[in-house]
Amino acid sequence: MDNKDTARTTVGRFGALMTPWLMLAPFLLAFLLFFVIPALQTLQLSFTDSGLTETHGYVGFANYVELLQDPSFWDSLLQTAYFALLTVIPLTALGLVMAMLICRLTRFAGLVQAIFFIPNILPIAVMAMIGGWMLHPTFGVVNLVAGTEIAWFNDPDFAMPMVAIATIWWTVGFNVLLFMAALKNIPQDLYEAARLDGASEWGIFRYITWRQLRPVTVMVFGLQLVASLKIFGQTYLLTGGGPFDSTKVVLHYMYETGFVNQNAGYASAIAVVFVLIVLLILVLQSLANRFINRRG
Repeated sequence: MDNKDTARTTVGRFGALMTPWLMLAPFLLAFLLFFVIPALQTLQLSFTDSGLTETHGYVGFANYVELLQDPSFWDSLLQTAYFALLTVIPLTALGLVMAMLICRLTRFAGLVQAIFFIPNILPIAVMAMIGGWMLHPTFGVVNLVAGTEIAWFNDPDFAMPMVAIATIWWTVGFNVLLFMAALKNIPQDLYEAARLDGASEWGIFRYITWRQLRPVTVMVFGLQLVASLKIFGQTYLLTGGGPFDSTKVVLHYMYETGFVNQNAGYASAIAVVFVLIVLLILVLQSLANRFINRRG
């Protein structure tokens, strides 16, 4: 092999090595500019008493100490957990049930699927407007059908459940699509063999459908958990955090602290602590899933 062939081989190997990095470069650059740098700046701000436009001095862990003693933060965290409890399991279960029912349809399956998915593509402002109209105390559809005049979003007992119901209506279509895709990937031979062996419908679901759907169910549950923990737009547009802060979630409290009260340092501390809490929850969920899979 002469020098020219050696040079070509070296260049070819270098090109093959660099091609994946060149293709990843735009994403890595965007990730650095829009995630890593802002995250580091937020962490830095959390150790200061900076306002929204002015920068003040370093205060160490004072913001974190104050945060741990702040009842408003813990109340907002409790409201966030309450919303997640109201939405995560219902969204996962409804998505599975609706997908199974749609897959059984022989006619109009596409139409029914579109009906469930269309709300998911609506902007959050449109969803809030429709939800507010449907639950209006005077001319809302829900009150007209029920024959009541309940101000759903003005009652501390009903406000968060109504926000949860509006969110479920808005987002369940995406879960339906995920479960339908998983259901269609299950080999039909498994069902035919089970029916020939005399298996009941419950047995077929338990030992075939559920086992095949377990990975996508875990994925949907995790996606909904993260989405529910970072709720902001629904409560901000539908209730404004009220009544009596009964729907003021963590991100809403962080927004008010940073942009209304102009305390960027304290708001950054809220963001850092909340991210750590979410990461801890996701780690615990992952460990629980591994334990279940080992036993299953």
